[in-house]
Amino acid sequence: MNFLPAEEQLAILERGVVDLVDRNDLLQRLQQSRDENRPLRVKFGIDPSSPDIHLGHTVPLRKLRDFQRLGHRVIVLWGTATAMVGDPTGRNKTRPALTRDDVEANKQTYRAQVGAVLDVDNLEERENGEWFHRQTFMDCVALASRYTVARMLERDDFTKRHKAGQPISVHEFLYPLLQGWDSVELQCDVEIGGSEQLFNLLVGRDLQGQAGQKPQVCMTMPVIEGLDGVQKMSKSLGNYIGVAEAPSAQFGKLMKVPNELLAKYFTLLTEVPAARYEALLGNPLEAKFALADAIVGDFHGAEAAAAARAEYDRVHKEGGVPDDVPEFTASAEDLKDGRLWLPAALKLGNLASSTSDGRRLVQGGGVRIDGEVQKDPKFALAPGRYVLQVGKAKAARVVVPG
Repeated sequence: MNFLPAEEQLAILERGVVDLVDRNDLLQRLQQSRDENRPLRVKFGIDPSSPDIHLGHTVPLRKLRDFQRLGHRVIVLWGTATAMVGDPTGRNKTRPALTRDDVEANKQTYRAQVGAVLDVDNLEERENGEWFHRQTFMDCVALASRYTVARMLERDDFTKRHKAGQPISVHEFLYPLLQGWDSVELQCDVEIGGSEQLFNLLVGRDLQGQAGQKPQVCMTMPVIEGLDGVQKMSKSLGNYIGVAEAPSAQFGKLMKVPNELLAKYFTLLTEVPAARYEALLGNPLEAKFALADAIVGDFHGAEAAAAARAEYDRVHKEGGVPDDVPEFTASAEDLKDGRLWLPAALKLGNLASSTSDGRRLVQGGGVRIDGEVQKDPKFALAPGRYVLQVGKAKAARVVVPG
């Protein structure tokens, strides 16, 4: 393997990083790796606690891809044991512990989506169930003896909850030890995680040192906000962009990214050079087009990105109809004298929150039927199939039975 000079590798690897413990150590390891023609072992743990991933999950995956492209050995560690522990974060909404069947099903779906970012044929895949599922309770006690409660309380969220008198379960203290012991088992050089994972990564350094290994380099990546611009990207909050979503859906959502997040999205979710995207930021609309083109192209290819752009233009600039609009069929109870009142049709198609809202939209001139504006709130649809639009971005097909 012909490795790039260590300084050039480091310049690529530092992009978007929050914590790097420590930089000089990583530079030395990269140089040693090049001198010995030996790839670094780079670990990333995934607890397959849900079957789907979104762009927020891809931030550390993209950093792993950088390591892969530079010739290093990426280890994806599936947390088939730790995912069964439950929520290790202390969040108010507790993540439930999963069964082995749940974990395995989620892992298979997750793995297929990880393949959209990483070369899965060139990964070392492991499961921490390999060692934890065969250990005894006394092994757990021995692991717990390696760390003190005082050290555990150095973790920020533990400190805050302890001071606030909020409960901390014993298993939450065990989780960092489990994650840290994974690094000992894998003898890794580098571990990557989200910025909220820094404490756990540092535990890995400590445990490796206790085991006589050279402590790993810890590299953390930012948590990325979702389309609301405030909350962490999350499927449950509805502010996410899914990896497996269709090109047109991804493109449309990316056009809604808040202006203040554009630089962050470019840095963490694309390979667009900083000089290029910084030049675009003065024109947020063009920056969003470039961002959407880069991300959709990355997941679906340049041709799909171009088609998604064309559909976006057709819908938003030319008043066209999206290809994947939902279809609703009225029931007999919805009809009066065999016809469907237009405000009721808008409510049926989820284009209005109520018939009163539908009537207001019609009177305001924002409703089109098969491309023609209809301003009469008393208008009723005869039997047939219609495309209803509200503004440029909302549409539905409504079927009135004969």
